[in-house]
Amino acid sequence: MGALGSVGHFWRLAHAGFVLAREGVFSDVDAASLPPTARLPLALARLVARAGVAPPSSRLAIAIGKLGPSYVKLGQFLATRPDVVGPTVVRDLEFLQDRMEPFSQQIAEERVVAAFGRPLDEVYTQFGTSVAAASIAQVHRARVRDANGERDVAVKILRPGIQARFTRDLMDMYAAARLAEKHLPDADRLRPVEVVDTLARSVRMEMDFRLEAAAASEFAENVVDDPDFRIPTIDWDRTTKDVLTLEWIDGIPLSDLTALERAGYDLPRLGRIVIQSFLRHALRDGFFHADMHQGNLFVDTTGRLVAVDFGITGRLGPKERRFLAEILFGFITRNYRRVAEVHFEAGYVPETFSIEDFSQAVRAIGEPIHSRTADQISMAKLLTLLFEITALFDMKTRTELVMLQKTMVVVEGVGRTLDPKLDLWSTAEPVVRAWIEENLGPRGKLEDAGRNLSTLARFANNLPEVLLRGERLLERLENLSSEGFDLSARTVERVGRAEAQRALFGHTALWVIAVLMAIALWLR
Repeated sequence: MGALGSVGHFWRLAHAGFVLAREGVFSDVDAASLPPTARLPLALARLVARAGVAPPSSRLAIAIGKLGPSYVKLGQFLATRPDVVGPTVVRDLEFLQDRMEPFSQQIAEERVVAAFGRPLDEVYTQFGTSVAAASIAQVHRARVRDANGERDVAVKILRPGIQARFTRDLMDMYAAARLAEKHLPDADRLRPVEVVDTLARSVRMEMDFRLEAAAASEFAENVVDDPDFRIPTIDWDRTTKDVLTLEWIDGIPLSDLTALERAGYDLPRLGRIVIQSFLRHALRDGFFHADMHQGNLFVDTTGRLVAVDFGITGRLGPKERRFLAEILFGFITRNYRRVAEVHFEAGYVPETFSIEDFSQAVRAIGEPIHSRTADQISMAKLLTLLFEITALFDMKTRTELVMLQKTMVVVEGVGRTLDPKLDLWSTAEPVVRAWIEENLGPRGKLEDAGRNLSTLARFANNLPEVLLRGERLLERLENLSSEGFDLSARTVERVGRAEAQRALFGHTALWVIAVLMAIALWLR
């Protein structure tokens, strides 16, 4: 059936549209901003909105929660992409909670037996009920006995049928994305199919717990010498694609401020540890936890911060780390010229613009922060403003930097929950300065020179093969140019007919969705 694949896509997308409309998500959309073909569906959406809907800020989160786990994940992913959905939608999605009803104890036990091919009591000496349930998995507390003795563990189990559900819903999302690319005026900038591609890759990795275990293991190696941050130990013998077993953390979640105070912890100190740990992971390691909310952070019995749930992580290459460190340090020291130079050196801003003009724009962001008290300044907000300014200079979206910025919003929120007066800049300064001194000082320049020599050596070693490939490519181009390119009248006619069919299908699809929404309303 062309772009949408089947009638099933139409029906499921219409149902999703009906749920969104029922919760009043489209009630405040300006019809004048939409193409004429989309105005009838918008009118129907306003017609079906139920009375007494939630406040506008929470309508989208409530509707997505009702659509199920696939859409919850989509909402969480879009909350990391203000460049795609805009800051208003991102704020609305912050109300989205990834909490689902747990599946039964019997099913959980059956999935463990299937994953290991052994009776449950051979894998765990005790296996408790669910302690947390989310869109992809739920967690049980269990107990194991091995050569190291008996200990408690956390067991994360993939939801039954979740892979098939995600596959089906992702196909629907691809259908909607292709339709949007045909008809939305901002499709070139928003790149909806690429957004769904990224979500699909992320979900595939998140549903293979061996990959999450590997991420946690890598993280543990990175922080092994950190005195105030650690990662739970992975039980590799009891980890498969569908089941993850790791150390049980006897600790207090950072969301429970009362319990933390009762236990005598220094909350402002914990706030500083959260901020500095995140920056250390991003700058030093180039690998950061991209879901560092209070529920994923605990204080253990030794007073160390412990992070759990490594389903979503982010990476920064050497260039991105240098970019982040230098722009933060440039704002701290008010060296706006250097901030501008870093953008040009990284190739993020086209050379058709001048450093002087860009430096002036950066100053417009930086100067206002120095007139405020420390607790009023947000690094994440500063990066958001910087990305908005850079868009005026044709800076292309860097997905890894957008994820970093969104994670920084969450991390700052955690830090300021623990200490409302937290001075983010003085907290960040020693970590940023240390990284710059080590990586951009004499030692760092020597290491860069060594890496460059290594790269040149590899290139020299591969040079003969590169030259042979180049020769073959030139021969093919010469043959093509001598023989010419065949574009017959029949070929041109077929191309024109295909384009006309695609345009007709796009308009038809919009009307069919509108009719299906009306049918759904009538059936209700």
